[in-house]
Amino acid sequence: MDGKMKGVTLVADWDPKPDFDLGSKDIDGRQTYLGSQVYRNPRIEIREYDIPTPGPEEVLLEVKACGICGSDVHMAQADDDGYIYYPGLTGFPCVLGHELSGVVVEAGKKAFDKQTNQPFKGGERVTTEEMLWCASCKPCGDGYPNHCERLDEIGYNLNGAFAKYMVLPARTLWSLEPLADSYKGDDIFLAGSLVEPTSVAYNAVIERGGGIRPGDRVVVLGGGPIGIAACAILKRAGASMVIISEPQKERAQLALKLGADVAINPLEEDFADRVLELTKGMGADLFMEATGLPEIVYPGIEKVIWEGKTLNSTVVVTARAEAKMPVTGEVLQVRRANIVGAQGHSGHGTFPRVISSMADGMDMTPMSTKKISLEEVPQNIIELQTNREECKISWLSK
Repeated sequence: MDGKMKGVTLVADWDPKPDFDLGSKDIDGRQTYLGSQVYRNPRIEIREYDIPTPGPEEVLLEVKACGICGSDVHMAQADDDGYIYYPGLTGFPCVLGHELSGVVVEAGKKAFDKQTNQPFKGGERVTTEEMLWCASCKPCGDGYPNHCERLDEIGYNLNGAFAKYMVLPARTLWSLEPLADSYKGDDIFLAGSLVEPTSVAYNAVIERGGGIRPGDRVVVLGGGPIGIAACAILKRAGASMVIISEPQKERAQLALKLGADVAINPLEEDFADRVLELTKGMGADLFMEATGLPEIVYPGIEKVIWEGKTLNSTVVVTARAEAKMPVTGEVLQVRRANIVGAQGHSGHGTFPRVISSMADGMDMTPMSTKKISLEEVPQNIIELQTNREECKISWLSK
């Protein structure tokens, strides 16, 4: 397909900090796995691109919906020295956007649809993983695609979905047809764009966190889209009490709507004391740290673990942050507690399980609180750096 298209592009200067040494997987001047140590002076531009052409195992997708993620915000946000906040894999310039859904326009001869096990014909409604794992390194071979040694990520180091079209490997696509009976018109694409962030939450609390047993008590710290999605998943999994800790009123109310039983405002009440009060001194079986402020929130988590009656608590670290957690080993030892890290959403049947849950009534579309045009994406990314009233801002293609 010939033609041009516009893409919301993040540009930044390659300027590694003086004490930073490039790693074995970094490419000098092109990409790094530690963006906050390298990229400086971010700015967003709308640039013009050729419409890409798919290879034999790829598809050309017309993007129908894409949400703004916190990582988009943090890649465009600079600290006092001008370095971006986002600490992970980055390669600029790059079209942003990775929480997407769309329609297959064209496909290579070896691009197969998992729904039919037949080649894509065009017209299929799909979503995609944003982590483009290689399928050949040791972590991929061992079944851990989220930790691929040759990982690429759309919207981070490869052009993403804030554009009319994009090319993707067929292996990362998942059909949205299971949602067809539950969502009509463009709502299926809005729901489809929420599969990726919901899958991040699912991977964190179910796969990496080990899941819960019906009747367990859980605490989610941080009412961003990932934290709110975790509330929905954990309640559906059978938690007897889901507590959300979130100071922003609008986000706390949305968490209550989608699955949380009670909300704590940690700026107005003592987090640990309130959790212990709500659980009648039991504490919680699972904690999800989704604030990106581990140095601030972890002492409260630790107090609940120490003073609560629940053994074997798990703390799942989900939000990306450079800050270190002030961990007391004695608490983990005596209370048989553990801390695990969670990254990504690929593998382990996560995407199809999330799609099936959505088809069965786990409606995540209330998280999308504002719909915008492509031209409005840059200003909304900037506004989200300081304004947390909106939960998920979504671009819907017309």
